[in-house]
Amino acid sequence: MLKGNMAKKSVCIVGSGNWGSAIAKILGKNVQGSDIFEEKILMYMYEENVNGRKLTEIVNTEHENVKYLPGVKIPENVVAVPEVCEACTGADILVFVLPHQFVRTTCQKMVGSIKKNAIAISLIKGFAITDSGIQLISSIISEILGIECAVMMGANLAVEVASEQFCESTIGSKNEVTGRLLKQLFQTPYFRCTVVEDANTVESCGALKNVVGIGAGIVDGLGYGDNTKAAVIRLGLMEMIKFCEIFTTGSKTETFFESCGVADLVATCHGGRNRMLGEAVVKSDKTIRELEKEILRGQSFQGPLVAKEIYEILEKKNMLQRFPLFVTVHKICKRELEPSNFIDCLREHPEHM
Repeated sequence: MLKGNMAKKSVCIVGSGNWGSAIAKILGKNVQGSDIFEEKILMYMYEENVNGRKLTEIVNTEHENVKYLPGVKIPENVVAVPEVCEACTGADILVFVLPHQFVRTTCQKMVGSIKKNAIAISLIKGFAITDSGIQLISSIISEILGIECAVMMGANLAVEVASEQFCESTIGSKNEVTGRLLKQLFQTPYFRCTVVEDANTVESCGALKNVVGIGAGIVDGLGYGDNTKAAVIRLGLMEMIKFCEIFTTGSKTETFFESCGVADLVATCHGGRNRMLGEAVVKSDKTIRELEKEILRGQSFQGPLVAKEIYEILEKKNMLQRFPLFVTVHKICKRELEPSNFIDCLREHPEHM
């Protein structure tokens, strides 16, 4: 808690898709009348034209992201800004909620505009691949900007959060003080946050579950039922745990029982956009890029990118045989395997041997 004459902390949201807009609603309301946080929040928004108008203009006058989260009002104290450096200058807390492939270039633009004692939190579900292995998005943010970066992942489908349906989320912070501060920023009666120290596993779960979600969608597209989907969830969770044991330093099994783990996996496999993609891959011969344009109105499916990154690192480490579900999902997304092969993957999975 802030005491005495300590200055209130200003917040910047870096990103403004459907999840970013849902978070903007939460944070915009939470900071109103706060003794801890500044009431005005700047939100970096990639500028687009919608029906002949700039999207930032629409958001700032109608207080609604009509393209990515229509029908949901964003508090008037959240101001959309098309230049990331303008949005982040002077901010004490940076909330990253971009597609993971844009993080590095966005952070490079922000260098020189960030307060030295600022902190960041990443809500981004993805990886980067380096010669030595995987690199977490939070570490990219910390490395480029030179600041501490926590993470938040959970069973948080954006439309349900925006409609204030009760859910949980997990904040991963290696710094206890930072974790408590971020919980104060994010938690509401309908958005319950827990804080754990095992931030690396929290973040890894957020990326890996999207690959399993595609598998669940493939099962739906093939016309199988809940029993088959349950097998996908179980085998997918086993591969997630195994992957984190190998590639995530200090991974703790109990973290998988937080919202970021099994809860997010279940939600994604039943209602997430990557599940939707998996079903569409079965029922259509279109490419992933074509399906993105058709289904997501220009946003990105994170699952195929993560599956590709996982495949690359497993191939380098000669571990493809140890993660058949991840590998099969990648090959189906690349149209190198027929979706029907996914059932063979489940049937012949080493867990069944």
